[in-house]
Amino acid sequence: MHGTTAPATIDPVTLQILGNHAQAAAESMAFTLFRTAHSTFVKETEDFTTGLTTPDGQTFASPRELGATWFVGLDYGPVIRAIASYNEGDVCMTNDPYSGFVCTHSPDIHLWKPVFWKGELVCFAVGHIHNTDMGGAVPASLSRALTEVHQEGIRFPPCKLVDRGMLDQGLLDVMLTNVRAPTQNWGDLKAQLAAMTTGERKVHEMIRRFGIETFRAGIRGLLDLGERQARLVIAGIPDGDYPFTDYLDEDSPDGLPCRLHLTLRIRGDAAELDFTGSDPQLAASLNMPTGGNPRHILLMVGWNYVLYTLDPTVLLNGGLIRPATCIVPEGTVLNPVFPAAVGMRSMTCMRLQGVVMGAFRRALPDRLPAGPASGGPMTNVNTTDNRTGRRIMAAIDPITGGAGGSPLGDGADGSGANSGFLKNTPVEISEAEVPVRILRYGLEPDSGGAGLHRGGLATVLEFRVHAPGTVVTARNRDRSHFRAMGIAGGRAGATSQFWRNPGTARAQNLGNTDVVTLDPGDVIRIVCSGAAGWGPPWERPIEAVLADLDAGKITREAAERDYGVIPGDDAATVARRAAMAAEPRPPADAGPERAAHEAIWTEANYAALTEALARLPVHWRHFAKRRVFASVAADADRRGDGTEVRRAIAALQDEFPQIA
Repeated sequence: MHGTTAPATIDPVTLQILGNHAQAAAESMAFTLFRTAHSTFVKETEDFTTGLTTPDGQTFASPRELGATWFVGLDYGPVIRAIASYNEGDVCMTNDPYSGFVCTHSPDIHLWKPVFWKGELVCFAVGHIHNTDMGGAVPASLSRALTEVHQEGIRFPPCKLVDRGMLDQGLLDVMLTNVRAPTQNWGDLKAQLAAMTTGERKVHEMIRRFGIETFRAGIRGLLDLGERQARLVIAGIPDGDYPFTDYLDEDSPDGLPCRLHLTLRIRGDAAELDFTGSDPQLAASLNMPTGGNPRHILLMVGWNYVLYTLDPTVLLNGGLIRPATCIVPEGTVLNPVFPAAVGMRSMTCMRLQGVVMGAFRRALPDRLPAGPASGGPMTNVNTTDNRTGRRIMAAIDPITGGAGGSPLGDGADGSGANSGFLKNTPVEISEAEVPVRILRYGLEPDSGGAGLHRGGLATVLEFRVHAPGTVVTARNRDRSHFRAMGIAGGRAGATSQFWRNPGTARAQNLGNTDVVTLDPGDVIRIVCSGAAGWGPPWERPIEAVLADLDAGKITREAAERDYGVIPGDDAATVARRAAMAAEPRPPADAGPERAAHEAIWTEANYAALTEALARLPVHWRHFAKRRVFASVAADADRRGDGTEVRRAIAALQDEFPQIA
């Protein structure tokens, strides 16, 4: 179809063809960015997005093969509306998490470019990259120890970076003056600008092929089709209420567990995701800036993952999230108020993805996998090259875990589930760009949860630094305490590890520390957590256990302890497996750490805490939570029915009458 006389409606075949072209355009943008970026974290790890949106900001096309999958369906409307007017040749920018709640932490620079056809604004080319550093209090800008957004690097509200084709050099200079690797940031930004130009060119090609009327109708039609596909998937899930809870290890450095709670309500072809019961806004950077948007993309990532697990043919666009409505009370970790720090929202979001998938798993236990690993950090090194004296700020490999075991088979090792989009960086690239010596990079034996279908193994990275004052930032460090949940008789995954100089007299367990300053010769060892297993381990075929043993994925001790397989002794194996099958075990296993926590912090206690904290001013809630936890721990008459929480709150109000 050519010209501009196409009808305002669009037939299904033409819509499918247009959709293929739109996705190809988004892929072309991604390929341009991928091939021209400067930083390892963009050109190797692929922490970037590209896409096309309607004139009001609804994403109608996203790539499937390149970049991060977190922002499928991101609504650019709030930042688009923040710019008074658009002209051909403009490119706009923001990295401010509180300006429209499109950007979600300061290292993510989002660009959007208006695309015109014969003077009419017809769509936007959009996308983001994660900059290794945007200035701020720590190298790489992010640490859970930060308490307000002002510490997390320079922020730009929605503004024009390019106005009618002219770069705002003053604006660029402000940015590059405030970051630790200006050449790298500028190189990545140029790659983003090139991707925007590619998107514009591809849109013009589509309009020339299909005509402007078909293009207009088609981009709306693609969103409607995505919604219909999503509703078909949801309609196949039994109606009901499906609660699920998981925890971050700490709500602040050396703090208390951070609870994330969801009640998923399925009704027909629609769903409500009620996050009431999640922890209050934190005095740390784990908060997720959603602005209370009932379909904010950070809340919906797990939703999207579930939908295209259940139906891999769904379109990756904003229509997928239309059947859902989220409830996110203000002043909680999932809806903080300014100026709460939000830099580590990625860790909270990753755990939340598992919570959403866990709730759906309650509804579809035979179709979805056990708990994903999560808990693996993005590792950045700020050091000096001893040969040149040049200061280097760069990311090296993301240390990720695998996918949970599923009814269909073992979880993927090393990368899978909600971290599957992060690509590993070849050791040679990391050593060429950063003056470190990588000693080990591979899979950690015994880290996957045992099961009929084993959980995916964790990755391990060990490296030596060579210069004084080297700072390693390992953001997203978690799961050193709470484990991924095994289901249907499967076991929980292993916890994560973070060591300085392991195996020496100077060994130091760093726990969930995410910023550490090192001396020359120091060695860092990071192990991600493992994913959980699905199904009883003693039902795993003996040959599969022996194959894992031969491959080094499990040790002989684990084969005997977890699977009841004693190599070379068939009779002992039969007896051991029979004994394991006779032992009473819960259908879900999240490890002894969670069981011990929930023996005190029951559903009733958390319900009483949630109700009480909601009545307090936002800036009191994190403080009050810590005081209540201390009181409950010291209460000799704990019953778990909420009484001890209410006593603690009453005592707090007596001490501080201004909150009574």
